[in-house]
Amino acid sequence: MARGAEPPDGGWGWMVVLSAFFQSALVFGVLRSFGVFFVEFVAAFEEQAARVSWIASIGIAVQQFGSPVGSALSTKFGPRPVVMTGGILAALGMLLASFATSLTHLYLSIGLLSGSGWALTFAPTLACLSRYFFRRRSLATGLALTGVGLSSFAFAPLFQWLLNHYAWRGALLLVSALSLHLVACGALLRPLSLTEDPAMGGPKTQLASLLHHGPFLRYTVALTLINTGYFVPYVHLVAHLQDLDWDPLPAAFLLSVAAISDLVGRVASGWLGDAIPGPVSRLLMFWTTLTGVSLILFPIAQAPTALVVLAIAYGFTSGALTPVAFSILPELVGTGRIYCGLGLVQMVESIGGLLGAPLSGYLRDVTGNYTTSFVVAGAFLIAGSGVLLTLPGFFSCVSPPTSRPQDFINEALDTKVPLPREGVGEN
Repeated sequence: MARGAEPPDGGWGWMVVLSAFFQSALVFGVLRSFGVFFVEFVAAFEEQAARVSWIASIGIAVQQFGSPVGSALSTKFGPRPVVMTGGILAALGMLLASFATSLTHLYLSIGLLSGSGWALTFAPTLACLSRYFFRRRSLATGLALTGVGLSSFAFAPLFQWLLNHYAWRGALLLVSALSLHLVACGALLRPLSLTEDPAMGGPKTQLASLLHHGPFLRYTVALTLINTGYFVPYVHLVAHLQDLDWDPLPAAFLLSVAAISDLVGRVASGWLGDAIPGPVSRLLMFWTTLTGVSLILFPIAQAPTALVVLAIAYGFTSGALTPVAFSILPELVGTGRIYCGLGLVQMVESIGGLLGAPLSGYLRDVTGNYTTSFVVAGAFLIAGSGVLLTLPGFFSCVSPPTSRPQDFINEALDTKVPLPREGVGEN
């Protein structure tokens, strides 16, 4: 256990950034690239595509809805044993999946077991990173989350190569070995004891205070709305381009262009979040609004050049909003409650992520094109940016990038017992 009065803004924190980089790659890189196994499962089990799709869907749902469990365990035992246990579960699920003889086995192994392991890794790791950084928090978060983009490029061809040489069972065994590296990522996490921690109480006390914390609740609503429209292009952009008579290969390449731009946006936004004075929520609202506008413009653009420009704009702005979205949370609830807060946010915002793509598909079936789908997706992001206007200090002329840790000690002491008719934690 490392001890410090305030976040050290460096030191071992950079090792935590490295751990978060590989951890995000091994969780979300695997999830984004798992579609490579899709055709193999359909052929092997002779099942409909819709039923096979539930494998990854269950894994994502368990990862997001189980995040509060990982956060609560990290608050009590520290992130290191929790993340290491999650790595073992994720690898074990892939290992058992290689022996599957039915889709039910894959639902239980990959969906439930590996999903539970992923739930114990992402939120605790990112929360631990937030505790190590104060002035450089946005940059550190942006660097950590670049692992998602880089692994999405690397894992898809790697998994296809494994399938070609070892078939799907052998490929899953090797993916299991790859997932076991999450244990090493967890071992790099050194818990940090801060001055404000004793005043925050245990997991139950923190949960009760967060449920009475007005800014936190509004921020959770904002992220849920943003999440509803955020993933629509990743699911439906290729189909929209094919409706415009694009060939499948150029359409898929355009999505890769957006992914590259996403990677650049994460790093640039992380640097800007620390460099620009004023509340980070302003920067989040700026990126969110631009992302929503780019989505609304997709159905209007017809020329290939215009679509490429929009794909670059969407990729950059959607990537840019991610690190600042995570770095705002410690500013609202304090680093002492970051484990519980991040887990709760992950659980609630997953509702938007799970409903967004099916809603867009339904609108496509009803209208016959993706115009309404993209307009509605953009509207969700703009609505989320509107909720950000209600956060404390948003309109302040001069504001530090984040609140000082000492402020949360006083705030926690003042709000430990909820008072009737008052939003606990309101500034």
